[in-house]
Amino acid sequence: MSDAPSLRYAVAIDTGGTFTDVTLLDRNTGNSWNAKTPSTPEDPSRGFMTGIGLAVKQAGIEPSVLGQVFHGTTVATNLILESKGADVGLLTTAGFRHVLEIGRQEIPRRANLFSWIKPTRPVPADRIFEVTERVTADGSVLTALDPETVRIAARTLKEHGINAIAVCLLHSFANPLHEQQVRDLILAEHPDALVSISSDVLPLVREYERSMATVLNVYVMPAVSLYVARLEERLVEARVSAPLLIMKSNGGVVSAPEVRTAPAYTALSGPAAGVVGAGFVGGSAGYDNVIGIDIGGTSADISLIKGGQFQLSESGQIGEWPLALPMIDINTVGTGGGSIANLSSTGALTVGPHSAGAHPGPACYGKGGERATVTDAHLVLGRLPASLLGGGMSLDVDAARAAVERDVARPLGLSIENAAKGILAISNNDMVGAIRVISVERGEDPRQFALIPFGGAGPLHGSEMARLLGMKTIVVPPSPGVLSAMGLLVSTLRADYAQTCVEIPPYDSARIAAMFERLDREADAWFARENAPPASRRKTRAASIRYRHQGFELTVDWPGENVDETSTAEAIERFHQLHEQLYTFAQRDTVVEIVNLRVSAVCDLARPQLVELSNGGSLAEAEVERHPVWFDDGPVPTPVYDRARLGAGVRIEGPAILTQLDATTVILPGESTVADRYGNLIVTANP
Repeated sequence: MSDAPSLRYAVAIDTGGTFTDVTLLDRNTGNSWNAKTPSTPEDPSRGFMTGIGLAVKQAGIEPSVLGQVFHGTTVATNLILESKGADVGLLTTAGFRHVLEIGRQEIPRRANLFSWIKPTRPVPADRIFEVTERVTADGSVLTALDPETVRIAARTLKEHGINAIAVCLLHSFANPLHEQQVRDLILAEHPDALVSISSDVLPLVREYERSMATVLNVYVMPAVSLYVARLEERLVEARVSAPLLIMKSNGGVVSAPEVRTAPAYTALSGPAAGVVGAGFVGGSAGYDNVIGIDIGGTSADISLIKGGQFQLSESGQIGEWPLALPMIDINTVGTGGGSIANLSSTGALTVGPHSAGAHPGPACYGKGGERATVTDAHLVLGRLPASLLGGGMSLDVDAARAAVERDVARPLGLSIENAAKGILAISNNDMVGAIRVISVERGEDPRQFALIPFGGAGPLHGSEMARLLGMKTIVVPPSPGVLSAMGLLVSTLRADYAQTCVEIPPYDSARIAAMFERLDREADAWFARENAPPASRRKTRAASIRYRHQGFELTVDWPGENVDETSTAEAIERFHQLHEQLYTFAQRDTVVEIVNLRVSAVCDLARPQLVELSNGGSLAEAEVERHPVWFDDGPVPTPVYDRARLGAGVRIEGPAILTQLDATTVILPGESTVADRYGNLIVTANP
């Protein structure tokens, strides 16, 4: 991709639970325009196109001049979380019908050990069919495939109207031939079926995780394919001929056709874009080690970036299900601006995970919501102005106070303000706990990182979370409410390939090298499909390694492109060091197994030119009002500034409220903040 005139304008649309965020960028000048519009859950493509319309109108351009369209979507995520995917059938090796039902022995950390009920599997037992065949762990065929068992299963599924079919056969990661034959047999009997085979989706060891990934992939395939097709149709109707690039869970974007065949890879599409944006902002402000927290209407997504690089995980989870596809390591907690405050049966105050969402929304939105939420608490305390979105949305203070008084204050015998402070304290501590999971439990001290709060509600909570964690620096992006959209604009094309290749000492360097070369060929084929410019292509290698008899692996970068005794020994040493960082010990005298090999293919796209903020600006001219805001010690007269009127270098001493189109920033008493040359607010916390 180049800075050719046809690529001058790029637009990014991030669809969230409450709002759809849009950023339009002029690559020639670095100028950008932001827009927010309510999401349309019944048809997300409507909010998508409305957002584009708002952005191009601001920029004064026609949609037809757009050169690239980037998109972060929650369609696959919501289908899985809300159990609204397709009816799925599963074909598996004879004797393995109950793999999904058996699952794993672990009980979710937040579950009650004595009353946890195993969730209903996404494929009921009567839609799982056993196929006569058997492949051994080394790829040898032990039992030949019986085609008739496949035909019977395909006919039965067709008769019952099941058009989404997953195929996961034992040890297919070592030899995919039987799965490929099964797919062809199914399509011969059931031409209208969508078929997903595990050797394409996740060719790695572990039957349960591989089965679940394959099932979830085809579970969301019909709806995601329809959604992508609808987006492309709407873009054509709007005379937009630019390619549609969709964010994957691994922090990279791919073309729409790739998403249709592997939609499960977009399960963390929206949150991943936010992480990429946080890393970009941290780098522009001079901080390579950052913790990002994206607080939206329904949840908060936390990520850690070290040395400018986000971390990938192969043990992710969406809702109740494991999804072992490469995805950015994100910890999510059900706390957001729309999270509902509630009293438990014992009288304890809880916040979330249930949310008022976009419809009906918090009580103060005036859309029919009556329950007290985090947003209502901010409004009661004066931390949130009564007008949002540049005056495009008015908030009802009386409705917020009434909701907090009815749901929390009166039952607990508190004043309305103290009840609101309690709501925020609980939500902040929930999010701080999630930050500790992503940092302390990964062997990292959050005090050595800068905090980047973003999303519509992020800067409202950033200072208080930093105080609870002892963090010294907060970086508030220039447009925090639409940072996920900016993350799309600074993303790269990316695909990850992996293959199980179990090796124990003495390691077979030739076999490892051959497997890496095979993955390289897959990556090169993907580059060709994406029309990636050769000069912008790069590939990296990694290996998932474990101690013998361990039930999990740790992934480390493979040193260089050669595979020999020296590079293998260095990879093993990196594993020991990572194991010691995470678990405080390493067992260098224990047999080490190399389990999976990985290749990541990346193509850099044209990045936006950062626009420097002009110096100066008067605090007096930027002040739009002054009103009491409730902090720890009660109400404090607090100035409210229009952030757009403040230039670089202007220092603000807390307390203060800074307003802008897409977010509101709270500066606590005792804190100070200054805007850097790129418009980032650098807040000095815990002085």
